[in-house]
Amino acid sequence: DDPGYYEKFYFTPGDLGFKPIATSVGALGLLVCWDQWYPEAARLMALAGADFLLYPTAIGWNLDDSREERARQLEAWVTVQRGHAVANGLPVISCNRIGHEPDLSGQSGGIQFWGNSFVVGPQGEFLDRADDQEERLLMVDIDRQRSLCGSMPLSFRLGSRRSTRLRISWMANPDP
Repeated sequence: DDPGYYEKFYFTPGDLGFKPIATSVGALGLLVCWDQWYPEAARLMALAGADFLLYPTAIGWNLDDSREERARQLEAWVTVQRGHAVANGLPVISCNRIGHEPDLSGQSGGIQFWGNSFVVGPQGEFLDRADDQEERLLMVDIDRQRSLCGSMPLSFRLGSRRSTRLRISWMANPDP
């Protein structure tokens, strides 16, 4: 684990596959925090029929990181998720906490959560975005029809894959 993060103590990797949750607004592809860094998770949710990708997140900076390093990390975080929207033709909703959480173990100065929750459309376009200073509720109207029938629909994108050359296992063990 990174300093200040104790995820391996509190959590274990899931083994139930990637299954969207059916709701009245559509099938929600709920992925959690660390899943945002892996294109396979987003793709598996898209293949399973998700209408949206949701990433509840708790990510931030080490207080010792330089301003440049903080900007680089934040930009990478936003970029990878916008990429999931574009690659899968799905809106992405990413929420992150704000504020400081001290490291009670004293190993580090704690974590400054960077906020910047956002919603992007299926082509990665920002529909709304918060900052890192205050809690904010983002409310947007997402046109599901546009997501389903955009300039390059998901069925076309996924139908053009060379699936005979690519094998993605729903239950693959990530360890070598």
